[in-house]
This record gives sequence, C-alpha cells and structure tokens, in this order.
Amino acid sequence: MANFKGGMGGGMQNLMKQAQKMQEEMQETEKLLNEWEIVGTAGGEAVVVYMNAKKIIDGIEIDKSVIDPEDEEMLEDLVMAAILDGYKKADAVYEEKMGKFQLGGMGGLL
Repeated sequence: MANFKGGMGGGMQNLMKQAQKMQEEMQETEKLLNEWEIVGTAGGEAVVVYMNAKKIIDGIEIDKSVIDPEDEEMLEDLVMAAILDGYKKADAVYEEKMGKFQLGGMGGLL
C-alpha cells in the first residue's frame, strides 16, 4: 500500500475543493438575490410593492385613485395582494437561483 498515491486524501481534497467552490457560488448567488428587484402589483398596478428576491420590501407606491377614506379595507387588501404577488415572484427567483444548493441539488455531494 505504500505505493498507493492519492488514496483517501486525494479524494477528500477534491471533495473539499468542490465544497469550497460551491460555497463561493452560493455567496455570489446570495449577493445577487439581495440586489434582484422584484415588483409585486395589485389592482392593475394601482399598488406596487418593490422588494428583493429575499422578500425584503424597500418601497410601496399607491395610486391616489385607490385611496378612499370610506373604504380603507379595500386599500389594505390591495397592499396585501401586491405583497403576496411580490412574494410569489421572489419565491420563483429564489428557487431558480438557490435550488441547486439544496440537498437534492448538490450534484451528489450529499
């Protein structure tokens, strides 16, 4: 066995390099998700919600035409609908970009 080169150490080193590369890719993807702009809308864009792909809301626009002091519940519903629309879009982007890093997508590492 003294002539056996590489052995378990070589395979383990390769595995460690793959894991490091995957970690670097995941960090880049995390950065991308933080910067990705998602736009959720409701009421024909009467309410627009801006967020990143990690669902961090950074802005809301409300068209004055949907502001009715007599019907605040409608406006609340529109805001919630726009947020949920944005969340749905963010989930799709997150899954597309981060899915390969999930347990099932680790290229046989786990």
